Amino acid sequence: MKTKITILCENSVGMPFGGIGEHGFACFIETDYGNYLFDTGQGLGLTQNAMVLKKDLASIKAIMISHGHYDHTGGLPQVLQQSGKVPVYAHPEIFIERFWGDARRAIGIPFRRSFLESLGADFVFSKEQVEVGPGLFLTGEIPRHTAFEVGDPNMVAVKADGSEVKPDPINDDLSLVIDSEKGLIVILGCAHAGMVNILDHIMEKFSRDKIYAVIGGTHLGFSGDEQFAETLKVIDRYGIEMLGTSHCTGLEKSALLYARMPERFFFACVGASLEV
Repeated sequence: MKTKITILCENSVGMPFGGIGEHGFACFIETDYGNYLFDTGQGLGLTQNAMVLKKDLASIKAIMISHGHYDHTGGLPQVLQQSGKVPVYAHPEIFIERFWGDARRAIGIPFRRSFLESLGADFVFSKEQVEVGPGLFLTGEIPRHTAFEVGDPNMVAVKADGSEVKPDPINDDLSLVIDSEKGLIVILGCAHAGMVNILDHIMEKFSRDKIYAVIGGTHLGFSGDEQFAETLKVIDRYGIEMLGTSHCTGLEKSALLYARMPERFFFACVGASLEV
């Protein structure tokens, strides 16, 4: 299956004119069977960047949500106003209340489910792997096996009964797998489940021995030395040929990754694309 992935929302901008950067992530996926959108950024630059990059948001067959944070879901209304009724695939916990730090800054989805449904969101919730289109799979909930990929202590989740969970386990963290002509492509939202956990799970599910490309937010910007070292090992173990880092990877970790694998690395900023 021929595939083109284009970054629409990210912290930085790589295109020459008209693009807007924001803390967040979204990418547009074009396949032989139709177009799809993975995440929607904060909603500050999505429609502008789609217009500049000539990506038609009205054409998408489905939206996939990596997890319920504002910087991945804030653009949902703008997309739905262009797409009309469309399936929105996600984990069932995306709407729980979420906060950051002692200041209790709200970081969850900034819209009610009923509002998004009124705009055309047809939510499809699953904790299991689901095929959202030919050759496109949302991972479902990721088992947590590693001891070094731990939750962010600043993130708090509030359950329906009002009780708090700290750190928020972010059970709804999902990734997208594309079975392309060159092999598996993995698109990460923020990799809150841990990049090692995610890639190990994908390789077990798909019974493959290598991954062609990994793109997106790796959350390595918050990692310690052990986690970063183990992530480098998994990159080598699965023979990853292309690594495009975004968003929560951080400049320092991105620079270290580039220095280690310059021929295989690229910055997945607004306007960056991968075509296979």
